[in-house]
Amino acid sequence: MNKLRFRSGQVQLRKVRVNSNTTIEAGDLVWLDGNVARPAADFAWDTDLETTQADFAAKFLGIAHQPSGVGDSLPISVDISPDSVYEFDCSPGTYELGQPVGLDENLSSLMNQQCEGALAENSIARSAEFTNGTVSTIRITLASAFNTSSTNVNAALA
Repeated sequence: MNKLRFRSGQVQLRKVRVNSNTTIEAGDLVWLDGNVARPAADFAWDTDLETTQADFAAKFLGIAHQPSGVGDSLPISVDISPDSVYEFDCSPGTYELGQPVGLDENLSSLMNQQCEGALAENSIARSAEFTNGTVSTIRITLASAFNTSSTNVNAALA
């Protein structure tokens, strides 16, 4: 079971509906499908990783602070703040402070809790630290498409 790894900063929680047939773990990166939250792995694959990352970034909501199991229909809290810092598993590599970060993939499916470096227009987060070697975790700040203070190129007032 995955876990939420909040490290620091100001959290901005929003209550979001979920479908009763959707499973979300605390710590999952989620997107808004109409008016319900879904985990990244439920996002439809489109052509290749870069295209899918760009499509996902346009609907990226934030990080789930509460789980929701099959049969649950209560809303969950999701952090959309660009000021909060979380630690995520990542593709091994060196990361620069402020480097754009997107979701990693596994067999043509986005991963709920693993990131990698990405093009700015495909990113859902920024690296919150410099790493000087191959690492398997990275601290990130969120770039929600639903927070106009974020670095997400899709962020706009609805």
